[in-house]
Amino acid sequence: MAIDSSAGPEARARAGGGAPAVRLVGLQKRYGDVVAVAGIDLEIGAGEFFSMLGPSGSGKTTTLRMIAGFEIPSGGRVELHGSDVSALPPFERDVNTVFQDYALFPHMSVGENVGYGLMVRRVARPERERRVADALAMVRLSGYEKRRPAQLSGGQRQRVALARALVNRPRVLLLDEPLGALDLKLREEMQIELKAIQREVGITFVYVTHDQEEALTMSDRIAVFSHGRIEQVGSPADVYERPATRFVAGFVGTSNLLSGPAAAAIVGREGTFTVRPEKIRIERPEGPLAADEATAPGTIAEVVYLGADTRYIVRLDAGPTLVVTQQNLATTSTEALAQQGRAVRLVWQRQHSLPVDEGGDRTGGGIA
Repeated sequence: MAIDSSAGPEARARAGGGAPAVRLVGLQKRYGDVVAVAGIDLEIGAGEFFSMLGPSGSGKTTTLRMIAGFEIPSGGRVELHGSDVSALPPFERDVNTVFQDYALFPHMSVGENVGYGLMVRRVARPERERRVADALAMVRLSGYEKRRPAQLSGGQRQRVALARALVNRPRVLLLDEPLGALDLKLREEMQIELKAIQREVGITFVYVTHDQEEALTMSDRIAVFSHGRIEQVGSPADVYERPATRFVAGFVGTSNLLSGPAAAAIVGREGTFTVRPEKIRIERPEGPLAADEATAPGTIAEVVYLGADTRYIVRLDAGPTLVVTQQNLATTSTEALAQQGRAVRLVWQRQHSLPVDEGGDRTGGGIA
């Protein structure tokens, strides 16, 4: 039964029962001397679209595999809907996994691929056919039952893999970078499709990705991983607008960091601060300044024309380099590129100079 998609993640969690869909308690994974996951605690509510975001080696995929049961924790535990499943094999957990390579059987039709798990479980043929048709309807592939995977586009094969997972009616669906093999345009289309499907079926989605835009586009909440630890958990707006650590500020989107004497001179106090490129505007050196604005003089060192936007690399007189992004509302490529070498003043509201924790910039080895 689908949960009201208009409700927020907290309301959907209450609708799904008192216990979170997934709870990780002190979860650890070691491979010899390598610490892949370093004791994380995390709760994912029922009905959430939750993303685990991080670079290669951050521990996100290993964490997903421990939730699925493909890896046994070295310490801590995995709970699904209040039950400790840490020692259970994958087939005894109420989860299904969708992988990047889809893993479809090429000699089987779409309908046979989707219904394979039901056939293994000896579900009666009429019930199996009904559930396969329902699953294909969920992913907008009704009428494709007789086709073979080779006759489908990449996006259609991805949806067949999703239908095969949904047909088993899991309470939690795990997705391991399922869009990674698609081209950019199709990947962007499938992001919208996946989110719509998740809202329709009301199942908890736990999604692993290294793509920041993908996580920001689809997620109710995001956990940012680095070197086996979680740096920050929050809504896309929280993670982007209010990064908790230096790592999050630098990894999620493009960010400018000010620290040391430059921060003291520009922001007015010591520490490390981040300001997003789109929050900064470029003014003439002698332009007026409001009381609630920070300013920094510099020179445009490089101009990168991106079509809809232009990225300006500005070397500040105080030492560091900042990136400024501006929409090309009335600017041609020739006008934008002609700005290189120009003396300017950067201006932004002081409230957009956000302090970040230096401790988040960790070093050390890890496994994806």
